[in-house]
Amino acid sequence: MNTHQPQLTSTQLSQLAQQIKKWGKELGFAHIGITDLDLTEHEPKLQTWLDNGFHGDMGYMANHGMMRARPAELHPGSIRVISARMDYLPPEAGFATNLSDPNLGYISRYAGGRDYHKLMRQRLKKLGDKIAEHCQTLNFSQTDFRPFVDSAPILERPLAAKAGLGWTGKHSLILHPDAGSWFFLGELLINLPLPTDIPIVEGCNTCVACIKSCPTNAIVAPYVVDGKRCISYLTIELQSAIPEEFRPLIGNRIYGCDDCQLVCPVNARAPLTNEHDFHTRSPLVQPKLLDLFAWSEQEFLTKTEGSAIRRLGHKRWLRNIAVALGNAPADPHIIEALTQKLTSAEVDELIIEHIEWALTQQQQKLTSPISAEEASQKRKIQRVIRSVQKGLPRDA
Repeated sequence: MNTHQPQLTSTQLSQLAQQIKKWGKELGFAHIGITDLDLTEHEPKLQTWLDNGFHGDMGYMANHGMMRARPAELHPGSIRVISARMDYLPPEAGFATNLSDPNLGYISRYAGGRDYHKLMRQRLKKLGDKIAEHCQTLNFSQTDFRPFVDSAPILERPLAAKAGLGWTGKHSLILHPDAGSWFFLGELLINLPLPTDIPIVEGCNTCVACIKSCPTNAIVAPYVVDGKRCISYLTIELQSAIPEEFRPLIGNRIYGCDDCQLVCPVNARAPLTNEHDFHTRSPLVQPKLLDLFAWSEQEFLTKTEGSAIRRLGHKRWLRNIAVALGNAPADPHIIEALTQKLTSAEVDELIIEHIEWALTQQQQKLTSPISAEEASQKRKIQRVIRSVQKGLPRDA
């Protein structure tokens, strides 16, 4: 850096921090916070999580070692992170309606609209440009920044917590007392010594609703999620076959899972998104499993264009829906659709395995009474549904 160039004064930096938050609101961010890059205290936790194999097949989680807890290594020269929140809860989310009908496919509500990655990254880039332009007017031309949105090895949640965007809930998501957890996070690493914000004190207290309601018991301890058990991992990240032990527990969830958020009392105050792009697309509003299962690969690509779901690919889409159809009540139409798909040119051995499993489940239901495991799972989902109806009536 040119040592002869004037440096920004503490007053200028303080004023700039306030201006950044104003610009952030204008760009559609619901909350902007600023913090330093020190995540040293999180390194042992990250290492233990990796050592326990909780990342499953997500090799990228381990490939970068401790870089995730060392943001300065991602963009040398950075000394602050501007953490940004963007709300995504769509109107008429219909959570309870969706979960109550096992013939409908449940899609995590963050994925029903446009993929957030590019949208947020573009907004963060604009925010960085505004900062650089402002600094130019103060005769400081050495501003250097880089935006990130789930696109690099960085512990975004601990940074968001340090920046005052919320506290880490026992489900490992960030919770804000006035906004719940229905939001995306993005970061802007920057080389300016901006004043930092004060973290929010944790508010979970003795509540363990998220732990008790997880369909697969993936929250193995407060704040610790075994990714291998999480339905979001099983239906989105996992490239291979879904382990049979988890298939009945997935229910009708074909892309992600929101249960730990649905039962969280803090989410009763969560606002709806101001971004129309995050509204659920019409083909994905309370969609029938059989309709989704009938989509050709081209239909899948067309109807999910610009969506996070598209990255799943048509084959894993069919894999997930086959499992949900196996979990649905016995129905000759389901058996017929599964049987026909077995001979389709669009399926491979992975999908065939899941279809055959689903057919076995359907045929057993035609002749056998409900199992104790099924009864237990039904009671669990009914508790979630009642919780939604009571705690989130607007979104039920």
